[in-house]
Amino acid sequence: MSRYREPICRLCRVEKSKLFLKGNKCLTDKCPIERRAYPPGQHGRSRRRILGYGIQLREKQKLKRYYGMSEKQFHLFFQRAERQKGITGETLLAMLERRLDNVVFLSGFAHSRAHGRQLINHGHFLVNETRVTVPSFQVKPGDAITFRERTAKTEDIKALLEAHKNKALPGWMEVDWTSGTTRIVSLPTRADIQLPVEEHMVVELYSK
Repeated sequence: MSRYREPICRLCRVEKSKLFLKGNKCLTDKCPIERRAYPPGQHGRSRRRILGYGIQLREKQKLKRYYGMSEKQFHLFFQRAERQKGITGETLLAMLERRLDNVVFLSGFAHSRAHGRQLINHGHFLVNETRVTVPSFQVKPGDAITFRERTAKTEDIKALLEAHKNKALPGWMEVDWTSGTTRIVSLPTRADIQLPVEEHMVVELYSK
């Protein structure tokens, strides 16, 4: 699988939107979007307005980069959403939100989604007391996500939980900071997903 090796903050500048790829840096004045809110490159400030297919492509790229997925992975998620009942765009967003790496990040158990994927790959999380090492694992209502006992005792994780214990949480999950456990109380709705993306544009793109 291809891997992006350029400065990660360039992706936010390309999309002209904060994708929260660098954890706490995205919340400070050091975020490149705060200082240079235009695409990178020699002609970044003078690029023409995009229309039609270009807008659809940008919405898809923004969504894919926000969740840190490859093109193949993202297309597979779209195909699964398309086969389900309901509005395809909203179903896709709900599926992406329920990825384990995203849940770990939203819970405050990781600095970023990339950090969450690394922790999951290394086996630091349990879902319903079973170790899961697949970042794309889909959580469901009633699931409990927690650190492995040995991981929870490390100073880095204790400091992480202390720093994030006041983090605002979406309404479809609850966090017990004492035990370091996230519980999924319901499925996410479109109103719960605070992401500036027009998902119907992604559906239109793939429908061509």
